[in-house]
Amino acid sequence: AEAAKELTGSILQVPPMVSALKVDGKRLHELARAGIEVERKARPVTVERFETTETPEPGRYRFSVVCSSGTYVRSLVDDLGRALGGGAHMASLRRTAVGSFTLADAHTLAEVAERSGGTPGSADFSGLVLTPAEALRGLASIKVDAEAAERIGRGMALDAQEWGAVGAGPFAVLDPDGALLGVYDGQGDGRLTASVVLAASQ
Repeated sequence: AEAAKELTGSILQVPPMVSALKVDGKRLHELARAGIEVERKARPVTVERFETTETPEPGRYRFSVVCSSGTYVRSLVDDLGRALGGGAHMASLRRTAVGSFTLADAHTLAEVAERSGGTPGSADFSGLVLTPAEALRGLASIKVDAEAAERIGRGMALDAQEWGAVGAGPFAVLDPDGALLGVYDGQGDGRLTASVVLAASQ
């Protein structure tokens, strides 16, 4: 448990040879299959939590990791084994959350197939498909009035202070009914500018 705690916080991690990262135009896993190992630069990642739990089977542990995007969890487990003076590998890996999405939001292929009904046009995916606003629920949001919604449809900038936007964003911009109009970013000068606009100008 203490060794796992040593691998938390801001750390540098060397990407594994079996990753999809490209070096000189070739993916590392392609080079690894050809028996070629190349030097990889360590990259900064953040591990917020790395906890291990004993299991009834000797030498086998369960673990839980909360980490930043770009973290190689298999490499983290390998680093833990090295820190303990031996080795370690994973028997299985299950992602339980990505951003604001958890397993409660996940659906099996069987559920999706059952909803499709097998007949073209008969599918009922209600409850399975998210609206654009729901898909961006992890972003800070701004709800604007009808006048601002019309300006957003033309890609015009917004005043951050007027809409209570604090920070650089990105911000999900919603119409009065909560539908997604676009995604805006703060420019540091009090303006919010469009990165993506879904509302079309009429």
